[in-house]
Parts: sequence; structure tokens; C-alpha cells
Amino acid sequence: MAAVEVENREWYLANYAPAGVPNSEHLKLRTVSLSLRADSIPDGHVAFQILYVSIDPYVRTQLSGLDDGLSLPQIPVGQVIRALGMGKVIRSKDEKFSGGEIVISHICPVAEFGVMPSNLLQKVNPADGIALPDYLSCLGMPGITAWVGIEKIGNAKEGSNVYITAAAGGVGIVAGQLAKVKGCRVVGSVGSHDKVKLLKEEFGYDEAFNYRVETDYDAALTKYFPDGIDVYFDNVGGKMLEAVLNHANHGARIALCGMISEYNKVWTEREGVRNLLNMVGKEVMMKGFMVGSYYNQFEEFVKEMEVHLKEGKIKSKHKIYNGIGSFLESLASLFTSSNVGKVILQVTP
Repeated sequence: MAAVEVENREWYLANYAPAGVPNSEHLKLRTVSLSLRADSIPDGHVAFQILYVSIDPYVRTQLSGLDDGLSLPQIPVGQVIRALGMGKVIRSKDEKFSGGEIVISHICPVAEFGVMPSNLLQKVNPADGIALPDYLSCLGMPGITAWVGIEKIGNAKEGSNVYITAAAGGVGIVAGQLAKVKGCRVVGSVGSHDKVKLLKEEFGYDEAFNYRVETDYDAALTKYFPDGIDVYFDNVGGKMLEAVLNHANHGARIALCGMISEYNKVWTEREGVRNLLNMVGKEVMMKGFMVGSYYNQFEEFVKEMEVHLKEGKIKSKHKIYNGIGSFLESLASLFTSSNVGKVILQVTP
């Protein structure tokens, strides 16, 4: 029997961070009492213990207090940070959910426990051989993000030359493997030599380069794409996007997933792109996307990805931070070259 009242540690926004990486002045941990008594849980709600929280760059965009051009709302000061998370049901006031079941939510509190409306929860029935963290990576938001960019927008086909930035991150690793499954030639850029080695030896990338060393992006793309770029999966924006437009083939397709190089800057300090005229002459299609707009295709994505995982065609790589107190460190790691794979906060062992 679960305790009737718990001391729940949760992360909240203390002050907006308009620029730079959020730190302890902006994000703070507090302890609140949370009743888990049946009569304290509203009808149609579920109480659950949080097991894992997905750490993703988009959370940064909700902490600036500024209009940054994205549709994601800013988190009000004083409110709990929310992210994609997974938990185990403790008590339910909805007959569709039972104690012990695993649930997932895209607006899970970054906390040890949560009480949420059941219509914001999705039940997870783990398949044999698939670990729970995979439902926050390959089978979660990073996975469907990669799938949308490579398959739905990029329309990658056998023989396509595919370029992926932030290629050793949670999305990039999956995107590269999906492109290889399609029979593409895949090149990724990353921030360290170890990541270059990882992509080529463990995840099947044909080539990879360290953008911190090969800083002339135009020269680097000339070297790695002698036949031009057919599909570009953009995670960074800025100067790299500008360089890609010089090497895009006629009819190239560009999926704008994110622009992590620009997230910690106010918009007036962000890099401009001077050669958009290339899109006209080369008839390039460039499309930005919010993955939430594709959740109506989630079932199709999961069926395809589960097959790839079981057949060993796609592998995941996780960077696990342990304990609710590690949230700030895990979020900051996204903006350094130390991060490899999908960053996940394990809240409960």
C-alpha cells in the first residue's frame, strides 16, 4: 500500500533566463507535501511515481520569458517544469488505469510524484526486449522527431546523400540510423573526435566530422559531400544552415528540427542566413516542424520502430542522470559537447 502522503521534490522556474544556459538562479528544487489518499485525487485523475524524465532542448525555449518564434508557451515563474516523462501508477480515479501500470505523459512534472488528468496519460505496455528508457528515446519524442524529419519531410530514399547535425544527440543518432535503413549515404557533424568514432563504429554513419576542428563549414561540406546534399536534418541552424544551402542539390529537402546553436541567444544576436536565394534556383524545400503536429501518426511510427529495434537495425544510446537533484546538470549537458545519446533523468531506481 502506497503512503497516503509524501514529501515530493519538484523543480520550478524561479526566474526567467533570457540568454545563456539556465542555472540555479533560474531553476530551483523545492519540497511540497502531496496527498495520495483516494479522496484527495480528483475523479478522472491518476497519481503516479515518476520513474524517468526525458531531457530535451525544447525545454530551454520555455524558460526565456521571451517570444522566440516557437509556438511553445513560456512557463510562468513559480510553476513546475514539465517534460516528457514516465511513471508507475499508484492510485487511479479512472477505471482505465490500474495500480502498477506504466504511463507516459508529454507534460509530466519534473518531480518525484505527480497527479494528472488521465486524458493526458498514455499507457505503455513494454514489449519483450525493449527497455523502459527506449520509450523516451527511440520509441518516444526523439524517435518520432527523427522519423518525421527523415521519412515524412526529408523523404529520404535509397542513394540519397543525407546530412545530420548534432548527430550524436538523442534525435541525431536515431535519424542517422533511419536513413541507413533506407539505404542512404549518411554524414553527421559532432563536437568531439570520440563522437566521430562513435557514429562511424557503433551507429553505421558513413562519415562524420568534428565541427569544432573543421571550422570552415563550406570546405568541410565540399569534402564530405562531393555529390551534394539531398536531405539535411537540421538541429543547429546558424552558420551551418547557411553552408548547407551552398551544397544543396536541386530539389533538396531540409527538415528544420531545431536550432540549438541559437537557443541561448536573444533573437537579435542570432546568426542570419544570407544565401536563401539558393533555395529558389535549386528549388529547395525547407520545412520547420513541431513534432506534436505529427502525433496523429504515432501509431504508424511505433509499429515501424519496434520492428527496427527487434531486428537490431536501430540501437539506442542513453546518458542517464540519477536522482531528481540532477535535473539542472542534465539540462545543462545538452548545450555542451559532453552529451552523447539521449539524456534521461532517472528519478526513481
